[in-house]
Amino acid sequence: MATQNYRSLDCITAADITALGIPLEAADRIHGKLAGIIRDYGTGTPHAWKMICKQVLSPELPFSFHQMMYYGCYKDFGPDPVAWLPDSGSAILTNVGQLLEKRGKEFLGSKYKDPISSFLDFQEFSVSNPEVYWKTILEEMNISFSVPPECILREDTSNPGGHWLPGANTNPAKNCLYLNEMRTLDDIALIWQDEGDDEVPVKRMTFQELRSAVWLVAYAIETLGLEKGSAIAIDMPMDVNAVVIYLAIILAGYVVVSIADSFAPSEISSRLKISQAKAIFTQDLIIRGDKKLPLYSRVVDAQSPTAIVIPTIGSSFSMKLRDSDISWRSFLERVNGSKEIEFVAVERSVEAFTNILFSSGTTGEPKAIPWTIFTPFKAAADGWCHMDIRKGDIVAWPTNLGWMMGPWLVYASLLNGASMALYNGSPLGSGFAKFVQDAKVTTLGVIPSIVRTWKSTNSTASYDWSAIRCFASTGEASSVDEYLWLMGRAQYKPVIEYCGGTEIGGGFISGSLLQRQSLAAFSTPAMGCSLFILGEDGLPIPPDVPGIGELALGSLMFGASSTLLNADHYDIYFKKMPVWNGKVLRRHGDVFERTARGYYRAHGRADDTMNLGGIKVSSVEIERICNAVDTNILETAAVGVPPPNGGPERLVIAVVFKNSDESPHDLRNLAASFNSALQKKLNPLFKVSNVIPLPSLPRTASNKVMRRILRLQFSQSEKKF
Repeated sequence: MATQNYRSLDCITAADITALGIPLEAADRIHGKLAGIIRDYGTGTPHAWKMICKQVLSPELPFSFHQMMYYGCYKDFGPDPVAWLPDSGSAILTNVGQLLEKRGKEFLGSKYKDPISSFLDFQEFSVSNPEVYWKTILEEMNISFSVPPECILREDTSNPGGHWLPGANTNPAKNCLYLNEMRTLDDIALIWQDEGDDEVPVKRMTFQELRSAVWLVAYAIETLGLEKGSAIAIDMPMDVNAVVIYLAIILAGYVVVSIADSFAPSEISSRLKISQAKAIFTQDLIIRGDKKLPLYSRVVDAQSPTAIVIPTIGSSFSMKLRDSDISWRSFLERVNGSKEIEFVAVERSVEAFTNILFSSGTTGEPKAIPWTIFTPFKAAADGWCHMDIRKGDIVAWPTNLGWMMGPWLVYASLLNGASMALYNGSPLGSGFAKFVQDAKVTTLGVIPSIVRTWKSTNSTASYDWSAIRCFASTGEASSVDEYLWLMGRAQYKPVIEYCGGTEIGGGFISGSLLQRQSLAAFSTPAMGCSLFILGEDGLPIPPDVPGIGELALGSLMFGASSTLLNADHYDIYFKKMPVWNGKVLRRHGDVFERTARGYYRAHGRADDTMNLGGIKVSSVEIERICNAVDTNILETAAVGVPPPNGGPERLVIAVVFKNSDESPHDLRNLAASFNSALQKKLNPLFKVSNVIPLPSLPRTASNKVMRRILRLQFSQSEKKF
């Protein structure tokens, strides 16, 4: 933590505050409040920081002042300073808090004290007592089955992941739509806005309207004459139509094939072939600002099966459709009058597929990962437990149905009785920031690169985000300063870090509103999950001992995959993994650190580590330091590049600048600055071999930086490193 450049709180003067651009009168007032906090809570305690957030900091004050307060408070604290801490009053109002207040002693016996003190015991209970835990959570979320499960988990020596909810039949889309104590017909299901309509009030759809729309599309899908269980693709932005289509496909007993709207024809084609999709929903264009990006033409170039095509504007198309394709209007006109007639959900075995998603596919063919009928309940349970999503919440997360957070958002919102907030446009500008304000979003999901852009462009300035109860973040490693800035936009509401995978149906590690949260860190394994950090010998290091290594997962995880469409599931996730307490561990591939204070930090993929002079180091560690070297740096990617003639890997830093007018002289100076920072903060032997400016970093559809691609490009380049 960069505390060395900051004074401790008791050394900060009114003049120091004024020097940051705060008027003298306001600086004196702030300094007086600060003196009172120091008197009551000390100079470097989490409670002092909590009171500073409550009484001193506001979004209007310069971020440099926020940094002065945070780093000044924690100057002598050491690692993992507390950015947010819960209080007992709000803790007992959370989903988990209310459950523990009712049944904590039943679950934990005499160990139970209160929701905050006993949270980690409850997490361990969720792993050791899956039968009780998952039965309870499914009941809390009002999940209904047409045929109830024989039990929660049946272990099987031939299947390391076991059989969950054996014998049960249900339909996750039906569970999103049917009425229960969490929703009425008049409750708001969806809130949305189109980019460019920022001055128009946000639009809303009630559960009654959503049900009618889904039923109509489900009836129309039946006219396609497809066999039940057939795969139907969706390739379009995640707007209201996409959500209605998604739910309708599943309600009618078919399988969604999720394809990101950014994919090129070859990528669309490979996913259609792997999944054997029989039809595809898409739209003619994607409009982003003044740009009209073709989508239907890419689907045609992918030689798709029958396409149902939605016009982006009005009811007409700017191009002619193929003879086999169907316009949205014609598709719906097939079943006019069916809107108010309830579509009877097709209830299927929990082991049947409901959604086919794909891994990033950075090398070779993407892995096709089927979600089963019960995987959505894992996604919703994570939202219920970790983000505390509940009736009355409004959940926004810029995403797409082409990667797992799209379906996750559908289920985590609707199954928990919350409203889903969708912005049809770029989340990077002020239009989205205004939408968050106007929709009164309570849970805002982000990825770090979006936050980075918000901070560098200040596009959220002047918008009121005070309705937010918590942020959630996933997709890549986050930055302390960027997330300090983010918390400050909403009066220091917590950031719940969330990491998982498509093959898990949600997260394996997260945060909780019942625990102290540290920036860019995770505070707990996800409920129902056990984590193991593997040491140099390939075996788990002792629990609760600090260390860093490749992460392995306990094999019994509710909602996790048990098959792949185009690869051997056992080979990829279990082969050559260590056995622990009689059970083979599950491979994930991320490198994680467990800190002395019990937090976890992500260090990227195991294959994103490099060996510099015999020292193993992760790209993320290097990037965190390099990103802070110069204010003109938007982001960096660190890769180890082998020299053409062999020898140790050389460290190359790819840099994306906010202002790209950097000269070769500037790059040499920057390399020297990188070296100085890395040698001071990480290892004195590390040396940057070259700095390469790029307009942007290559990313997967799920926004992960493709360092392998950079490594390959730099290795093949004629540049002399």
